[in-house]
Amino acid sequence: MANQTETIRKFVGFLNNSQEQGGFWLPNIQRPFVWKEEQIEKLYDSILREYPIGTLLVWKTNSKIKRRRFIDLYHDNLKLTDFYETESDDPKMMVLDGQQRLQSLFIGLKGSYNKKELYINILSGDLKAPEDTKYEFKFKDSKSVSFPWIKFKDIVLANKRPSEIQQEIIDSADNLTKEQKYRIEDNIGLITFVFTTQENILYQMVDSLDRPNSYREDDIVEIFIRANSGGTFLGKSDLLFSLLTASWEDADEKIGELLEDVNRTGYKFNRDFVLKTCLVLLNKGARYDVEKFRHSGIRDQIMSDWDKISDAIKGVKDFIYGNTFLKTDKVIPSYLSLIPLIYFRYYFSNSWQKHEADYQKYLIRTSLTGVFGGNPDQLLDKIISSIRENQIFNLSEIFGVVRGDGRSLEVSRDTILGLNYWKKEIHLLFNLWYGFNYQPSLSENSPQIDHIFPQSVLAKIKLPNPDTGKINVMKFKWQDRDQIGNLMLLTQQENGGGGKTDILPEDWFADKSDEYLEKHLIPKDSELWKLENFEAFVEERNRLILDKFKYLIYQN
Repeated sequence: MANQTETIRKFVGFLNNSQEQGGFWLPNIQRPFVWKEEQIEKLYDSILREYPIGTLLVWKTNSKIKRRRFIDLYHDNLKLTDFYETESDDPKMMVLDGQQRLQSLFIGLKGSYNKKELYINILSGDLKAPEDTKYEFKFKDSKSVSFPWIKFKDIVLANKRPSEIQQEIIDSADNLTKEQKYRIEDNIGLITFVFTTQENILYQMVDSLDRPNSYREDDIVEIFIRANSGGTFLGKSDLLFSLLTASWEDADEKIGELLEDVNRTGYKFNRDFVLKTCLVLLNKGARYDVEKFRHSGIRDQIMSDWDKISDAIKGVKDFIYGNTFLKTDKVIPSYLSLIPLIYFRYYFSNSWQKHEADYQKYLIRTSLTGVFGGNPDQLLDKIISSIRENQIFNLSEIFGVVRGDGRSLEVSRDTILGLNYWKKEIHLLFNLWYGFNYQPSLSENSPQIDHIFPQSVLAKIKLPNPDTGKINVMKFKWQDRDQIGNLMLLTQQENGGGGKTDILPEDWFADKSDEYLEKHLIPKDSELWKLENFEAFVEERNRLILDKFKYLIYQN
């Protein structure tokens, strides 16, 4: 492998440019771009501080492999399929390692992020601790930008002398001090040096044109995996995917189509889930293992059985959306709980409809008790083994497997009363509480969690400090304020400006009907709605909550 260097400005010009060494592109084995605005901004700060940005890995080839362009105008809902290039046997350069950094540079210097362009505070640069930001970069809307923010690409890509650029900036600002003018001069000089003069891009080139027998496509996939396996952003599922795409070039497009389909109604299924499900459906175990995908037979089976695999996933998604309380991403503590259902539908579709009541019981118990938290791969394997051996969805058998794995399925009083504002399971309980088609008194907006006794009011109640005697000890900690006994669902309009906000319950409930109070499980004794009776209110409301969900609570 040969090492080469280039300036950032020149190298960014190579990206997507077939006139420069055939252009630099992304092979289909690369994962999507995942960096956020803050990460890109921090990268530019690091570069301007002359921190090393690491070595890139590039493959020179004329293979007709699937590739895509670097993204210029990034937005959250873009599709990678829109960036695919026509396959050709022309020489070209494929970036195997360093995609996130190069993509960030390309967006900052050639494009935008959610319609915002990269700006630098041209007066920044004060010395700070190493972990802090020294040079301020921000993605901003060009319509609302003013000095000292300057569009960064206008500096780096300008075909002007540094002195001309700095003078134009100085002339555009009013009442600059001598020190500020010096700062602008220093920063323009540094930017010019770091981005257009200094060869800060170092890349290793794997040349399949000069050495076709040394670097075949299988070797390139292996190099990619080894180069990326220790990376921050590339997980095992991405490495598995790289092996899959080596055999099945349409994998990215097919999986993308499936995810777009199943996520239309507000779920967040992802590629990791799909790959793990594939492993389970092929009876290869739930654990991610790169070695599993090295065997071409597994990759070929996924490709040949894809329609059946995707139909099983879509069928279970349709079932949970149409027949259960799991209607949004918010109420699914772990998507892994769905894999046994997908397995049963995949292998025993003729028996699927016979067990629909059992699927609902299974989902309620496993979701509320969080049995698929932590590392559930072994549990998944045991449940799948039970389904495979019995060839039915035997709820008692499956629950026995879960308990045998040392996990509890029992919903206790503490399980329910232990839910609070911060636990995902509370959304699930509210779905059971209010029903699938819950509509608050104002139905214009979706529900959100409200504090019955406003947390801002409770936080102001203080007790004497036993050490100093000062009234500065908070009486109601967050655990008191955020407990389920102090929470209910309201629409955004009910809970937002002009709505309930910080209104105390004695005022909010004063004109509410009995039906409203019963729906929200509010004690009807109006004395309990007063601030001084907060603790008594919660105690009585907890009793009502437990009574409503007594059918779920395990009885000894």
